[in-house]
Amino acid sequence: MYLRYSFRLEPTPGQRIALARTFGCARLVYNDALAVRKAAYQADKSRIAAGALAKRVITDAKKTSERAWLAEVSVDALQSSLRDLDTAYANFFASVSGKRRGRRMGLPVFKSKKDNRQAVRFSRNGFRLRDNGRLNLAKIGDVRVRWSRELPSAPSSVTVLKDASGRYFASFVVDVEPETLPPVDAEVGIDLGLTHYAVLSDGRVIDNPRFLRRAERRLRKAQQTLSRKVRGSANRAKARIRVARAHARVADARRNWCHQTASRLIRDNQAVYLEDLAVSALARTRMAKSVHDAAWAMFRRVLEDKAARAGRHVGVVSRWLPSSQMCSVCWAVGGKKPLHVRTWRCEGCGTEHDRDLNASRVILAAGQAERLNAPGEPVSPGVEIPRQARPVERGTRPKAQPVTTGSQTGIPVP
Repeated sequence: MYLRYSFRLEPTPGQRIALARTFGCARLVYNDALAVRKAAYQADKSRIAAGALAKRVITDAKKTSERAWLAEVSVDALQSSLRDLDTAYANFFASVSGKRRGRRMGLPVFKSKKDNRQAVRFSRNGFRLRDNGRLNLAKIGDVRVRWSRELPSAPSSVTVLKDASGRYFASFVVDVEPETLPPVDAEVGIDLGLTHYAVLSDGRVIDNPRFLRRAERRLRKAQQTLSRKVRGSANRAKARIRVARAHARVADARRNWCHQTASRLIRDNQAVYLEDLAVSALARTRMAKSVHDAAWAMFRRVLEDKAARAGRHVGVVSRWLPSSQMCSVCWAVGGKKPLHVRTWRCEGCGTEHDRDLNASRVILAAGQAERLNAPGEPVSPGVEIPRQARPVERGTRPKAQPVTTGSQTGIPVP
């Protein structure tokens, strides 16, 4: 499997100028290629081949007086920008045809030099690692790297990034072997929220760190200082950097916390079950700032990545599961409960539930049921499949044995 290892770069002033030139040339080649493809499609709905496009916007462009300075940067970086354009078009067509999951992607758009984040990628021909630990980039030189750990294998490519705060990073793509952890018996369901970040089905509670809320005063003062500076002045540029660095500290702290929390959950549990939350919809409510600060999507992505590498399982149950209305003891479904109702009593069995703890236990049971009833898996605990199931038509599932359920939810009744 392929992973990214990111390290901080410390380029010299001259190397910063060379990187800025490389960023600009790669962006220009990308925009020129996009304009050529758009013009060709509007003319006769044709598509220019990759080789002909590269010859037109790179090789032939270098021979003109308007684009002669493209020869000052590495051609490998320019070729990578064309591959990025091909990938953007491929993702668009895959999204339109339904082959790509998730939200529908739009057509590629032109890049702006005013973007706060700049990036350029080098393939194997455009970089090398020196024996002294420096990163050699074509036509840029040996750049100092803050190595925090060793790379597990030789990288296949490196992406050099500059963020809004002016920091430089090198992101290496490395092929690594999965580090399967020894199996454990524990499984846990997680109910994500805002009052508490997560309530686990075993009773543990993970507090919400609220990184953005805690830094709001410092961010507000930095933004007020920026708003008072004259546009275009050097002092405004310095104030903008201070605002960007304050936001970067918040983002770094949130990302680090997500990785540490996800690692602990994956290490202690064989399977982790979450609810498929509609984060984009929640981000349009009055709780938008708190929802963005919680970064549930980042937490889920990190959890899934670590589980794939460690040989663990992460299950996601449907967002339409009435986890806050269903009793985790008798599986009776009650009515809707406002958010201020934190405890409730089941009308079926009389059990008094904590809202979040009960929801996490319902998510655990639903995730285990879906995993057991998946194609190729036992349909109920203790039942094994004696032989390989016969092939079925695409889009269908093997016929499963009936499972006793409660309230038509698919959750086995104990």
